[in-house]
Amino acid sequence: MTDSAKATVAAVAPYALWMALMSVLPATAGGYAVRTALTAAALAASIPWLRRASGAYAPEGSAARTLLWGVGAGLAVCFLWIFPERFAAYREFSLLGLLGLSPSAAPDAPSPYDPSVCGWTLTWIRLVGSAFVIAPVEEVFFRSFLYRWLQRGEWTSVPLSRFDLAAFLWMVGVFALEHHTRIGVGAMAGAAYGLLAVRRGLGTAIVAHAATNLALGLYVIHTGEWGFW
Repeated sequence: MTDSAKATVAAVAPYALWMALMSVLPATAGGYAVRTALTAAALAASIPWLRRASGAYAPEGSAARTLLWGVGAGLAVCFLWIFPERFAAYREFSLLGLLGLSPSAAPDAPSPYDPSVCGWTLTWIRLVGSAFVIAPVEEVFFRSFLYRWLQRGEWTSVPLSRFDLAAFLWMVGVFALEHHTRIGVGAMAGAAYGLLAVRRGLGTAIVAHAATNLALGLYVIHTGEWGFW
């Protein structure tokens, strides 16, 4: 298998596994824990192949700059993710709202991730999985692989720092559809992470996505607005 083929498998397999397990495992905190563990193992196994792939990562600045830009942008995205929920019009004109199934930050049914339902251990696993497993998995798939593959089949030869508007918009659109209950802020987040990846490198986008998910999870646990999860 060529390095390019290995890089493709490494970039796609963890995300594909995550999505497949989502449809197979029950929508419970225990199911999420299993999905997190298996996807984390797949991600760890993929790292050596990604590192050996030519052009798999854009040049990045210092670790301090990566952390500063990533955390700052991630917290901003988290705020913008939560803020529109304060307006009924946003929920009504989301994809589910147009179908008469308006998303809500406070669902009527108890959340499977509420510690009163599943226990604190599984609640914390949900938080850790969201921030430190699915965030890097999605960034590798959407920003490193999909964005460059849309530009050229031999995607590892495309510098991540190269901006292509059509590929960028397609990548943002697919990412937004994945977050179909909140498609507007999903598009916003996809655009923000995408610009960070192009301008600051994939590592910065991963830090930003992880910061968003971590901050959002802590907000959910603190406020009880489980609909965000």
